[in-house]
Amino acid sequence: MTDRNPLDDLRARISEALRGSPAQDLEKNLHALMGAFFDRFDLAAREDLEVHRKLLERAQAKLAALEARVVELEARAAAKQTE
Repeated sequence: MTDRNPLDDLRARISEALRGSPAQDLEKNLHALMGAFFDRFDLAAREDLEVHRKLLERAQAKLAALEARVVELEARAAAKQTE
């Protein structure tokens, strides 16, 4: 499995094919067109997804700890009411 982004790879191949040719304007226009096309899909980078995954894991761990604390406090309150 490669670490390269397929879109970057595609861009690099197009750039190589057009390098030195009078089609440099075409490359710029194609790059802008592709950028606008993919922006419409509101895609997230893998790095962004990893950051959010880690944040979610931390939030879930905190939630579990808070839930355990609530159970403990409810048990104490119930024990005090029975005394």
